[in-house]
Amino acid sequence: MKHSILDTAKKVHFIGIGGSGMCPMAEMLYKRGYIITGSDLYESETLDRVRALGIPVTVGHAAENVGDAEIVVYTAAARKDNPEILEGNRRGLAVMERSVMLGLITDQFAKSVAISGTHGKTTTTALITQILVESGLDPNAIIGGKLPLIGGNCRVADTDYMVCEACEYVDTFLQLHPHISVITNIDADHLDYFKTLDNIIKSFHQFASQTSNIVVVNGDNLNSMKSIEKIENAKIVTFGFKDTNDYYPLDMNEEPTACEDFTLMHHGEKLGRVELKVPGEHNLFNALAAAAVGDILGVSGEQICRSLGNFTGVHRRFEILGEFNGVTIADDFAHHPTELTAVLSSAMKMGYQKVWAVFQPHTYSRTYDHLDEFAEALSISDRVVMSEILAVREENVYGIKTADLAEKISNSVWFDGFDEISDYVIEQAQPGDLILTLGGGDIYKCANMIVDKYKKK
Repeated sequence: MKHSILDTAKKVHFIGIGGSGMCPMAEMLYKRGYIITGSDLYESETLDRVRALGIPVTVGHAAENVGDAEIVVYTAAARKDNPEILEGNRRGLAVMERSVMLGLITDQFAKSVAISGTHGKTTTTALITQILVESGLDPNAIIGGKLPLIGGNCRVADTDYMVCEACEYVDTFLQLHPHISVITNIDADHLDYFKTLDNIIKSFHQFASQTSNIVVVNGDNLNSMKSIEKIENAKIVTFGFKDTNDYYPLDMNEEPTACEDFTLMHHGEKLGRVELKVPGEHNLFNALAAAAVGDILGVSGEQICRSLGNFTGVHRRFEILGEFNGVTIADDFAHHPTELTAVLSSAMKMGYQKVWAVFQPHTYSRTYDHLDEFAEALSISDRVVMSEILAVREENVYGIKTADLAEKISNSVWFDGFDEISDYVIEQAQPGDLILTLGGGDIYKCANMIVDKYKKK
């Protein structure tokens, strides 16, 4: 175990503590005896949960929020002129971006498992956590979404096992040096930073080269396989549909169902039968990756298959919010054309009369870079309703608007605000329809608004 500032400093302040990557780290450190404070711009359910632990949180950013902290951790979304970052620097404190802290935390565990990939990180991290918890291996975990089994997105245990997500954006995953790493897939994304797909593959190669024991990689994904070429420091284990992989499915249900069931195979040996409760072919890949990690860590095939079948999903991954007047409302984090294609293809197999894709485009650069692919993916659904593009961290130097996307999708409409969107879909949707909100931003608020308005009707 490496020595770090966490061995001596005990007071940590989190700027943007309500973020999905920040709150589980704060919770983990708090439960391990550190004194934690935090700040965020807005009230949220997450802040309520953090406060319920006993962590004091301030809404709004100010220098005095830093208090007597020895370490200041900031979210990637924080601006450089944030008064708390400036105060930490002025006082000579250890000021670090969240990925650096995640690296320090994971370095404290001898058996760390880090899950990377353009798509499927959160679900695969949650699946692995589910397998390890139910097998009795008692892991620590930091997940980008809430896992029902552990009642949140953080788990603290007194073992050497740590499961966490490894996000590639701005190369944050290069702060990690895992015992086992997973590469779910590699796709063109975050081109505002990486510029080219080749640069993305190079970064994943570097991540794989920082893995000390085993790299579990999607053998069916050409970009993923390119990324592990000439990796000599770790053993390569593959998963995928093809039986040339180390882990693959056999005897899949031939009926066109939303959820896959299959026999889990390892080198020609049957490990057991899996009946997934989460829809989509993409979740079969996530399950195979998780199964490989479980098997590597010594979990029995029977237990792996049972845990995969027990898994009901994570927050904002095809999360059913309710049914009102015969209309089902669901929410999903999909914000890249590949993810939208996977989710909408699954939804169209579920037997709904019509599938309504209610989409919030996420960042100008992604919308601009993948405009035609977004149009193609969204066109899978029966009806498309969109909001304006969520800027996140960008200026609109591309001159791109949702109207440009709407022009490419027949039968689509767009509105400025969630209020108008919710009124429109409630007015138009019929019994038997699915209203599915999609996006990586705050489109979930629109889903909640739709639910609230149905309840009031």
